[in-house]
Amino acid sequence: MQDRFSGKTIIVTGAAQGLGEAIARRFHAEGANVAAVDVNGSLLKTAWPEDDSTLALRADVTDSSAVDRAVSAVAGRFGRVDILANVAGIAIEQPFLEIPEADWRQIIEVNLTGSFLVAQAVARQMVKQEPTGGVIINMASKNGVTAEVRYAHYNASKAGVIQLTKTMAGDLGEYNIRVNAVAPGYCLTPLSESMDPKEFQRRYADQLIPLGRLGMPEQVAGTFAFLASDDANFISGATILVDGGHLAIDGRKVHAWDDIA
Repeated sequence: MQDRFSGKTIIVTGAAQGLGEAIARRFHAEGANVAAVDVNGSLLKTAWPEDDSTLALRADVTDSSAVDRAVSAVAGRFGRVDILANVAGIAIEQPFLEIPEADWRQIIEVNLTGSFLVAQAVARQMVKQEPTGGVIINMASKNGVTAEVRYAHYNASKAGVIQLTKTMAGDLGEYNIRVNAVAPGYCLTPLSESMDPKEFQRRYADQLIPLGRLGMPEQVAGTFAFLASDDANFISGATILVDGGHLAIDGRKVHAWDDIA
């Protein structure tokens, strides 16, 4: 694999497992120094034993002081921050009428406010590095583009991330900071595996996704790597769907409903 990011430093939040871990490993494989950040300290230590090119930092993305300390630690260790993969997030499946206020607040706080706090802290560091600037990639979701039932809080948080991304791109362009978002569809992660039975996953892929398969973390990681690379150096303010064509159609996938036609 190319050393496209040799000499670069990336911060990845939510890096202890799932999409965040896959993204961090992709950048590490391509030569980047990786600062892996997660609220789960035990998982983080297992996934990211430290060496000369990695730094593991336990931090809660909803705690602005902890976020500031983490960014300062990364800049102190590696001298700069070139890329942010703003991945940390949570989801809960709940019917709209049954969502407790506490769950609504938690998901908005982690997914949207946490993304804001981390992006702001990293952007402030990148401004100090002008004119080199940097790249910020926020984790959105196809749910932020088209809503999914029983996920009102999650949908709202990810729609907010998309608008945050656009606004950041406008505000930070003068500092040579590019900002984009990646919006995955259904991917096989520890979270999805814990929530959905295999039969649901199979029917989802068969009936809703034109490519006929669920996404893998490595495919999302590849999109993050592209957006951070020089190949994407004139892309900013965009949200890239990685969903196997799911949102390109209206739900009537060819042959998916043959049994009731």
